[in-house]
Amino acid sequence: MERCKRVYFKQFVARTKIKLEDLIGLMEEVEPRLHLSYWDNLGMNKEKLVKVILVDACFIVELFWRFFYAEWTDYDLDTMSKPWLSTNIRLDLLLLENQVPFFLLEKVYKASFPPQGHIPSFLELSIKYSEHYNTQELEPNFTISHFTDLLRTFNLQPSNTLPQRYYQHISRIQSATELLEAGVTFQVNHTSKCKLGLHFSRGCLRIPEIEIVDTTEILYLNMVALEQCHYPYSSYITDYISVMDFLINTKNDVDILVQKKIVVNRLGDNDAVAKLCNSLLKNVSIVSTNSLYFDLHTGLDAFCKNWWRKRKATLKRDYCNTTWRTLATFAAIVILFLTLVQAVTSVWQVVTS
Repeated sequence: MERCKRVYFKQFVARTKIKLEDLIGLMEEVEPRLHLSYWDNLGMNKEKLVKVILVDACFIVELFWRFFYAEWTDYDLDTMSKPWLSTNIRLDLLLLENQVPFFLLEKVYKASFPPQGHIPSFLELSIKYSEHYNTQELEPNFTISHFTDLLRTFNLQPSNTLPQRYYQHISRIQSATELLEAGVTFQVNHTSKCKLGLHFSRGCLRIPEIEIVDTTEILYLNMVALEQCHYPYSSYITDYISVMDFLINTKNDVDILVQKKIVVNRLGDNDAVAKLCNSLLKNVSIVSTNSLYFDLHTGLDAFCKNWWRKRKATLKRDYCNTTWRTLATFAAIVILFLTLVQAVTSVWQVVTS
């Protein structure tokens, strides 16, 4: 990748005809702000840091430009066209530890074009490059700090519909198995493009489909880490993972959600999904919960405490879960009723004789 970055850097300079000294001047201008974006100096002096970040920034801008306009070179056909490499680069750019501040990428992007004429914003290029994760088809009308922040934004509800926060956390939500035993039904929430849109009403818990793939764990871990650092009081992704962690404790819970087509398991092993969900919140501090999930918790808890619903759910699960079993149960009840009638009739005849 280091060789690939240098190749892209040289081709970026050649394509945009920007002077190298102008790029260096831009980097030196933003260096104080750039330095504040990182925890430390990354083991580099000022000159080394500027050089490394500059090459990375130009590589990213050039990559996104080529992807947006499909302007691939012969070099790309030999390298970047390989699916395993392009997939790993896209994933690597989303890791919190690898972020280049977005303000710097925008400055490099704008500096490489003449002021006249219309060009798409760098946010438009970024959304296009990451369109696989943009399941809500968000338009470029928001601000981000970097690409991990972009990934989190893709997974949030629109800002005007984000629920309020309660400064307390949910102590417990019953697992999928427990909810099913209490009479709760599960459905895929097809009306919500946002994965966070869980709703409970009239005994039905509606959950948007979630696909579990090889990269699911690392993507959610990075979003949680981002919220722990920068959004501790707006941790909507952490809220969602917390609820899913409650719902999924064992392989049986995953089995239920897979059967209901809520979980699409690309890992192949339902036990692996359960372990994944139970590992995402290790060493995570939760200081608040959004009102939507708090209401979800309250509704489910009240439903599960209803004695009659539990008995009805048990009857349906154990005796009426198939057509034949329902018929057999009904026949047994009829036979029991007729036997009882016969016994009462016999006793009545003895008493009255």
